[in-house]
Amino acid sequence: MKTNLMICSILIIASMLVGCATGSGQGDLKAAAEIDREVDIALAQLYQNQPEARDLAARAKGILVFPHILKAGFIAGAQYGKGAMRQGSRTTGYYNIVAGSYGLQAGVQSFSYAMFFMNDEVLAALDSSKGFEVGVGPSVVIVDAGVAKTLTTTTVKDDVYAYIFGQQGLMAGLGLQGSKISRITP
Repeated sequence: MKTNLMICSILIIASMLVGCATGSGQGDLKAAAEIDREVDIALAQLYQNQPEARDLAARAKGILVFPHILKAGFIAGAQYGKGAMRQGSRTTGYYNIVAGSYGLQAGVQSFSYAMFFMNDEVLAALDSSKGFEVGVGPSVVIVDAGVAKTLTTTTVKDDVYAYIFGQQGLMAGLGLQGSKISRITP
């Protein structure tokens, strides 16, 4: 019974991800413009709620923003979202994030995620790898309100700083998770 429930959960979540990932693959300009618009809105929300993020952005070599990530799970879980890399005020590429998890968890949640790449080496690693794996390679610091207040030009020493914001829905649980970020053509 428990095995059947887990298999059903995995199949439902996998079908959700396939639905999210399906696209024409031909570089739809309308899809790219929609991602850019959503990134603008997400960054404005982040800067309004976390003013320290604007200071960090001024020093970052690039900012990868995922305006809407959907996470769902029941024992097994998955998440998916599309976003854009900003260097200055210009979009230099489009990406997706895919993650799987396993453990005691249940619910559905959406959120936004912004990663501030602080040096050229880690920015180059994003495109030179066959998918940037969060948790492997460069150090990623999750910025919360306490960390944000202590970031100054002398304390910013890590490769990537990440903000999770705009959470909606409810997701509860404990589990193991791995995330992979890959370049896409919307």
